[in-house]
Amino acid sequence: MTAIRVPIGDQWLQGDLGMPGEPHGIVLFAHGSGSSRQSPRNQYVARVLERRGLATLLIDLLTPEEEAIDDRTAQYRFDIEMLADRLVTIVDWLRRRNDTSSLPIGLFGASTGGGAALMAAAARPREIGAVVSRGGRPDLAGTSLARVTSPTLLIVGGLDTPVIEMNRDAMRQMHAEVTLEIVPGATHLFEEPGTLERVAELAGNWFSRCLQPALPARPL
Repeated sequence: MTAIRVPIGDQWLQGDLGMPGEPHGIVLFAHGSGSSRQSPRNQYVARVLERRGLATLLIDLLTPEEEAIDDRTAQYRFDIEMLADRLVTIVDWLRRRNDTSSLPIGLFGASTGGGAALMAAAARPREIGAVVSRGGRPDLAGTSLARVTSPTLLIVGGLDTPVIEMNRDAMRQMHAEVTLEIVPGATHLFEEPGTLERVAELAGNWFSRCLQPALPARPL
């Protein structure tokens, strides 16, 4: 695990980059409201993806100063457009790094981060190879949903009834390949035994299928 910093104006976003040997893609995590790169659920999923040959980047989407304000006022956590802009900035930063410039990029969004991930995918359609949303709020992506072209997997807990309906409604607005997986017996945070393991398995399968390096051109 390597600590990294991504410049945002004259400030920095702090992240943790996991690079297994010869990764075939990289997954950028967008955590939910009030969470951070230390989210134990996202950390678990990241370790599973790394074992499947995927690099991971868990990163705080707010600067330390913004986090301090948000802890008191919740001012930034639902500013989905700003969070999506931060994801786009990070995607562009990954493209400039020697060790990640050629890797297909996936986005894994949790809760409100699911909405931000879909909005970022709509903004960078050529760069984002796949999206996975865990207990996500795709409704927060608004009109961006119709512009998403990345294959998208929506994972929702079977007991998370309001969010299931939000995701079904989002599917009707999307034109990309989109699949809804409902995990039986799971609530919003997937804290029930075996449910987070199922999320990691589904996400791993999706990213492994969608994030494949481009084949070299065959000689004429």
